[in-house]
Amino acid sequence: MSQSYFDTDNNGHKPFELPGAKPHYSPDRPGQVEHIFLDLSLDIPGQSCQGSCSIRLLPIRNGIDRLTLDAVNLNIESVQVDEVPQNFDYDGEQLSIQLSQGTQIGKRLLIAIAYSVTKPQRGIYFIQPDKHYPNKPTQVWTQGEDEDSRFWFPCFDYPGQLSTSEIRVRVPNPLVAISNGELINTTVDGDYKIYHWSQQQVHPNYLMTLAVGDFAEIRDEWKEKPVTYYVEKGREEDAKRSMGKTPRMIEFLSQKYGYAYPFPKYAQVCVDDFIFGGMENTSTTLLTDKCLLDERAALDNRNTEGLVVHELAHQWFGDLVVIKHWSHAWIKEGMASYSEVMWTEHEYSLQEAAYYRLLEARRYLSEDSSRYRRPMVTNVYREPIELFDRHIYEKGSCVYHMIRAQLGDDLFWQAIQTFVRDNAHKTVETIDLLRAIEKATGRNLLFLFDQYVYRGGHPEFNIAYSWDGDANLAKITVTQTQVGEGKNGTKDLFDLKIPIGFGYTQQEKVRSEELGVKNNSKLETPNSQLKTFTVRVNEREQSFYFPLENKPQYISFDVGNNYLKTVSLEYALPELKAQLEFDPDPISRIYAAEALAKKGGLEATKALSKALKNDPFWGVRVQVAKQLTQINLDQAFDGLVVGLKDPDAYVRRAVVEGLAQIKTNESYKAVKDLLQKGDLSYYVEAAACRAVGAIASANLEEKPKEDKVLKLLKSVLEEKAGWNEVVRSGAIVGLAEFKTSQAALNLLMEYTKLGVPQPLRLAAIRALGQISVGQSPVNLERILERLTELAKETFFLTQVSVAIALGQMETSKAIGILRSLAEQTSDGRVRRYAEEEISKVQNNIGSEKTLRQLREEFDQLKQQNQELRSRLENLEAKSK
Repeated sequence: MSQSYFDTDNNGHKPFELPGAKPHYSPDRPGQVEHIFLDLSLDIPGQSCQGSCSIRLLPIRNGIDRLTLDAVNLNIESVQVDEVPQNFDYDGEQLSIQLSQGTQIGKRLLIAIAYSVTKPQRGIYFIQPDKHYPNKPTQVWTQGEDEDSRFWFPCFDYPGQLSTSEIRVRVPNPLVAISNGELINTTVDGDYKIYHWSQQQVHPNYLMTLAVGDFAEIRDEWKEKPVTYYVEKGREEDAKRSMGKTPRMIEFLSQKYGYAYPFPKYAQVCVDDFIFGGMENTSTTLLTDKCLLDERAALDNRNTEGLVVHELAHQWFGDLVVIKHWSHAWIKEGMASYSEVMWTEHEYSLQEAAYYRLLEARRYLSEDSSRYRRPMVTNVYREPIELFDRHIYEKGSCVYHMIRAQLGDDLFWQAIQTFVRDNAHKTVETIDLLRAIEKATGRNLLFLFDQYVYRGGHPEFNIAYSWDGDANLAKITVTQTQVGEGKNGTKDLFDLKIPIGFGYTQQEKVRSEELGVKNNSKLETPNSQLKTFTVRVNEREQSFYFPLENKPQYISFDVGNNYLKTVSLEYALPELKAQLEFDPDPISRIYAAEALAKKGGLEATKALSKALKNDPFWGVRVQVAKQLTQINLDQAFDGLVVGLKDPDAYVRRAVVEGLAQIKTNESYKAVKDLLQKGDLSYYVEAAACRAVGAIASANLEEKPKEDKVLKLLKSVLEEKAGWNEVVRSGAIVGLAEFKTSQAALNLLMEYTKLGVPQPLRLAAIRALGQISVGQSPVNLERILERLTELAKETFFLTQVSVAIALGQMETSKAIGILRSLAEQTSDGRVRRYAEEEISKVQNNIGSEKTLRQLREEFDQLKQQNQELRSRLENLEAKSK
């Protein structure tokens, strides 16, 4: 299919398919791989591994005389089949074995390949101390997803082949080796120890793993099955704090999925320099050591808990039930992400779960609007890793929630349990999920999948409301704005049944039996009740009329907020204020806050300020703080600054981020005071560092002296080293706000050197792009030279940071560095990021200088206008 087809089909969104993308299919299978046995010896200082890979294959057809395996940059020493040497060809990517005898159905082959690998690009990673990082631990770990197992052993490397596996590995004392399944033997061999692990249930080879290190082992259990946590010695308390809920999570998911945890043990190994958050290798999840929380981090970091339950959920969705092809990865990633929502509901509350879902939806919406739009199921790509994006994780989670809303809780779990039971130890595609739903519930949800899974996008609703007092009629007009005017029959329309609720507050209490309102405890509070009607929304613009006994105080569109969508509310101020105060659904209150901020004015500011003080749920207060800053009135500051005393760290963080946008001397003082006093939360302090830089570098009448602000941020860099360098990374971003300062640039350059703690160094690398836009030509050259050097480093996270930095620049020279990074990297994600950043630089270059001048002048006008409007609103309020 040509590129232009995707452009015209994408409704103004960038295409997902980059040049070189093509359809991918599972390869033909020569037979069933029954067992894989790796027998290896590691040479860690030499970054090499040698040994043998034995594969037992049951042929599916007669007369096959050639087998082709995936094997990248391995040194193949010999190949035997049933102990008879065979001829083979090897081109560095595929190993082609010429069989001396053709296959016979039912006659097993034992293929034995002796090989070694030195300094592998991917697949297996050797971590060890060096002169820059003398305290780095010595570790070896593997990472197979998507198709990286081929970089450390020869295999049929695609997810559709399921087999049992075994790994025997020789490592130097005192290191331990952890792998899939059960430890069946350990033997001492001089200064070495041989660990022998066996995985008796079938799984795909991308889930085979090995993790080696001098770990502390913390033992827990679930129903007599070992649950173990492996971390660097000295971090045992962090391990318990971060992973201690695992046994309860295993119990919870076993119940929900209707299938007891299926493997002999569950281990979680935290490793250094990991390139993902976590990876769900069968029975042995690898996690980044960055997820280990200390006491302060645990105050406002739930990411670790989400990560732990996500990878655990994969033991069922992904490991027990395996996707047949990468294009269906949403089935596993969507459910693992939805299990984070489920756990939040179970462990905290319904409203916390609703808020978690909203944040997931927004991450998808952001990718859809700014990066590309794509169907969730597509086999057109360059490399499978490109599919692992917000569309399959977060949108996938939202799709599972919509299935749950369609079926109701009981039927949803029956369907999920049927899916797991029917497909345990097998491979699946999206159609298998639809079949399980129909088998368990009789419901055909293809209409939902056609709209949300097999095509890109989501509905974008504009909702208008008016009340006819004479006829006692509420009129709701729903417009699907994702569809152009005059395009009523287009494929971009959504056809959904949506509940609309009319809310009555305590003051206007109406007898519920008069209203025929069912008491739905989830949606009603003592102060409010809803009368709900369900309507079919299936045209570009539709008006609905509802006869009601009394005028409602507020209107709740999509009661329960179960559909993935965007919503813009066009209601009058009284209805929005009532919704913000009384709607029992936190998401509806957040939509009301957004609509109030769009209206602006003193009334809206007061309503939002009141909600920031009084809303019982921290998630709503966080979003209200964000909305207050959208109002260009000085009074917004007064409403916002109160939130610095909020007991919840998430809210204080949002308030500080809001103050950073207000950019006045008052907001500077408030943030600087907080930074000097300190806060219980690392993240609040980091936000304060960023805010101090953002405000002080703006055009203020009484500008704080630049050297004083730089000195303050420098003192943070010198004194606030700590957990994952969160606070100091905030100071780096604060420094980068001083886009014309050579002193700030010099400081940033220092922190991009090797030896600087990795998270801090990565932040400094990214900041070079941010600060570059105001620097002199000489300094711009310094930045480009530094990024050119950094682009040669092979570590994945460094390459990503370099790409992000270059993407912020406004010089065509950045494009050349990005091109060479894209050509030289061995990682498909880095290649994709680099190419996407090239188009950002091309946009930046445009007529950037004139634009920037216009923007600065516009900002000054906006500020003067704000002062005048604020005075005017005050005068009007007084005269009333």
